[in-house]
Amino acid sequence: MRQVMKVVIAVTAAALALSACGGSTAASGGSTSASAPAAKIKVGMAYDVGGRGDQSFNDSAAAGLDKAAKEFGVDTKEAAATNGEAESARAERLQQLIDAGYTNIVAVGFAYANSVGKVAKENPNVKFAIVDDASDASTASNIMNITFAENEGSYLVGAAAALKTKTGHIGFIGGVETDLIKKFEAGFVAGAKAAKPDIKIDSKYLTQPPDFSGFSSVDKGKAAAEGMYQAGADIVYHAAGGSGGGVFTAAKAAGKLAIGVDSDQALTAPADVRGVIMTSMIKRVDVGVYTFIKSIKDGSFKSGNTVFNLKVDGVGYATTGGMVDDIKDKLEGYKADIISGKIVVPAK
Repeated sequence: MRQVMKVVIAVTAAALALSACGGSTAASGGSTSASAPAAKIKVGMAYDVGGRGDQSFNDSAAAGLDKAAKEFGVDTKEAAATNGEAESARAERLQQLIDAGYTNIVAVGFAYANSVGKVAKENPNVKFAIVDDASDASTASNIMNITFAENEGSYLVGAAAALKTKTGHIGFIGGVETDLIKKFEAGFVAGAKAAKPDIKIDSKYLTQPPDFSGFSSVDKGKAAAEGMYQAGADIVYHAAGGSGGGVFTAAKAAGKLAIGVDSDQALTAPADVRGVIMTSMIKRVDVGVYTFIKSIKDGSFKSGNTVFNLKVDGVGYATTGGMVDDIKDKLEGYKADIISGKIVVPAK
């Protein structure tokens, strides 16, 4: 009997020991869980017409998203607008990203202004960034407005065009005639006239709101540029998103030059047309998008308008290809005068 009792006691002791180990493991597991890495930041990107792959505006935004994803391990989801879609479609796109769990939203382009304002109000715990708009429609405590001094960068490429033209005749092609794109034109014209007061400048817009296809119609861009080259212009600057591809094609066929926009298009455009891109007005949408995502990561998110200008390298000009190397000192002089306030670049 004593032998049986010893066995029972031994078994009971072993069971208690195992139970204690189990409790210890559970506690340890709870401690591990508490110190586990935080859940990934989830960012939804709603592109404008043309989406990723437009080699211009949207691709610049995509570059900022890609950089943040690589550095911070961000989980991303992307969607793009389509030509002629209703306002409700843009709002629905934003809400679908949120419903999928992406609670930090970047809307690329001013056309999202009303949609962002509406959806942000309905989702107060979601943080938003909208590129190219700081109107009342997109102002709220959970919205960061990312805007740029496009007129300042355009001033520099306007001066470059005037300094490099051989015919004294240049052109500007805007995708859609909006106040934003008029900023590009205003700066371009001002810079060109500062460098060559008697220069001739042609201007054309591909479409009028609410038709935003002017940002994604290669054929329209090509036809507009062909007309300018045939009329005597030898350098054409486009602020037309994906339509700029048509401008480059026309420049190559005419043996003329073009100026890109948003990205350094001598690096991003198809290889067969890169040689006609004299420079590009660089608009650092990538920096704006990255700044927003970083603010989510480090907890410094701040609503309201953040302007990226020449002073903070938010805009500028590209030197790829070396075609503006001989006038770089003059362009840098204009840049310094703008930053110092000696030159005030018009926005209209």
